[in-house]
Amino acid sequence: MMLLNLHPSPSLTLPKSTHKYPISRTPISNLQVSNFNKIPNHPTSKIHKAAIFLKNPYEFTNFGHKPTSQIVKSASESSQDPTPDAETVQNPNKTLQLAIVFGFWYFQNIVFNIYNKKALNIFPYPWLLASFQLFVGSIWMLVLWATKLQPCPKIDKSFIIALLGPALFHTIGHISACVSFSKVAVSFTHVIKSAEPVFSVVFSSALGDTYPLSVWLSILPIVMGCSLAAVTEVSFNPAGLWGAMISNVGFVLRNIYSKKSLENFKQVNGLNLYGWITILSFFYLFPVAIFVEGSQWVPGYHKAIASIGTPSTFYLWVMISGVFYHLYNQSSYQALDDISPLTFSVGNTMKRVVVIVSSVIVFRNPVRALNALGSAIAILGTFLYSQASSKKKAAVEKKD
Repeated sequence: MMLLNLHPSPSLTLPKSTHKYPISRTPISNLQVSNFNKIPNHPTSKIHKAAIFLKNPYEFTNFGHKPTSQIVKSASESSQDPTPDAETVQNPNKTLQLAIVFGFWYFQNIVFNIYNKKALNIFPYPWLLASFQLFVGSIWMLVLWATKLQPCPKIDKSFIIALLGPALFHTIGHISACVSFSKVAVSFTHVIKSAEPVFSVVFSSALGDTYPLSVWLSILPIVMGCSLAAVTEVSFNPAGLWGAMISNVGFVLRNIYSKKSLENFKQVNGLNLYGWITILSFFYLFPVAIFVEGSQWVPGYHKAIASIGTPSTFYLWVMISGVFYHLYNQSSYQALDDISPLTFSVGNTMKRVVVIVSSVIVFRNPVRALNALGSAIAILGTFLYSQASSKKKAAVEKKD
């Protein structure tokens, strides 16, 4: 922050004041001139912005303005900001830009889910595929840092130690979701994953957080909808159900743990934080993947090539799943950086609907009426949870 170096003028001998209200003799140096930089359109504010631009002219996609505690949030999390995005409403160009960001986010998520499932259908080894997706994301971030498209953060040993916990829970959430995708329909996994707010409320309450009655009531339709969808799911598989449930637990614990362990590292922006979590998660997962299913990879590969006919098609599916896994996460962080968390949560709920419908159309999964009803109730509950949580946060901020 730029500071104006104002020095007090030499002392002057003034005659005794005859005014009713004497003149204040407060030294000029005590004025809080640094606050001028906070005034919109003030000259020092503009100079400050110019200095930032000259320092990082290649900053990538405007990441890094959200606190660390907001960045590691996944699909249906509980951070909400009740204030609308005034800039988006007033600026049509900003609205168009966000529409494009949301469009890419939805498109990339749909592509990932479709090709991830295609690859798993002929090569049912989620541990290897999940490891490859983390590997692609790690290489992607290293390229961004090497080319300075994304400023590489200055890290130390304490930062890596603080990341070990969040990265571990991220690994658990990712591999559990991949296991679920390999066992059941994509639509069913996403319905169960919409129950993530339930785990968030339960675990946060166990750690001392309090929630109003409206929040607790909002999770009831999530539980009811997921239960109805599970009972009527045509492709039901216990491993698929438990995989999605464990994925919810992993991502919720990642978010809770991140707020505690990364509180002192808010200078690391969102994309960089996600990049380091991805790298550490790869080193967590790949050795375990070799132990769990490594002996099956070679026979499974030959079987997959025989079933598909052309090896290049299989390679393409695997590569697309890896690239778009990272891209859709990157787009989600860009969206979170430009809008309020509440708008992000609502958009993420709609994204889950789009993914479910798209997967049903592509894979032609049979859907019973009660299954569709349960899915709709669960997703509606997620939306209600977002609204109720936003009111809770507003009340806390008003109290503070």
